[in-house]
Amino acid sequence: MTCPKPIHPGEHLVEIMEELGITQYRLAKTIGVPQIRIHEIVHGRRSITADTALRIGKALRMTPDYWLNLQRMYDLDVARGKTNVSTIEPLVEAPA
Repeated sequence: MTCPKPIHPGEHLVEIMEELGITQYRLAKTIGVPQIRIHEIVHGRRSITADTALRIGKALRMTPDYWLNLQRMYDLDVARGKTNVSTIEPLVEAPA
């Protein structure tokens, strides 16, 4: 069974922007970042950093935690698909 393709936070951002009728240009100008940063995020070529999460969160009246959690989940999903941990032996016992 193959895992579904991880969803980049930019996919969520573009959906929200479309629902609200906000362009990449307008979001970038509002939050004070280069337009290329938003473009790269919505196309999955750039991560959402804490700074960007704070800015997007403020502009869209959302918590920065929402954006950072999306990024964290995406990063973990990508790592799970690329990292084989099956040969690692635990150093501690599992809690009872």
